[in-house]
Amino acid sequence: MKYARLTKEQFEEMQEEFINFLATQSITAEEWEDIKTNKPKVAEQELDVFSDLIWEGVLNKVEYLEHFSSNQIYLFQISEATINLIAVKVENQGVDITTREGYSWLQTNLLDDSVTIYTSSKAISTDRNKDIFALVKQGANITKGELYAYFQKMVEEE
Repeated sequence: MKYARLTKEQFEEMQEEFINFLATQSITAEEWEDIKTNKPKVAEQELDVFSDLIWEGVLNKVEYLEHFSSNQIYLFQISEATINLIAVKVENQGVDITTREGYSWLQTNLLDDSVTIYTSSKAISTDRNKDIFALVKQGANITKGELYAYFQKMVEEE
């Protein structure tokens, strides 16, 4: 398995896709029930293969990720060759940017001395999707990139 098995809830949401997946392998509903009962290892392998296919499809489309912690925001833009980072760090101990109040404080105090914005870039390895999945496993969420674009304009103006 290359990524991670989908959760039970994710499998339930993708029930139709999973049925189609089994059909592409000429596995009928009755055969699937038999496999689950009599060949649990084979069933596990099928679940893993399906999970990897779904992850691969999702990760192929990822362009932006965001990761928030109490005092930092990591904004990632994924290109063909690089992962570009804009990071925002708040050194004001009284501010937790994961809360509505803390985030609001950040919005009005971006130029405060306790706020540092920095950028970085690194080459993508030979397996782009694995690089992205590693960030997702660490808590990054896939986004449309609005926040990245906002901070990119700020950084370019400096």
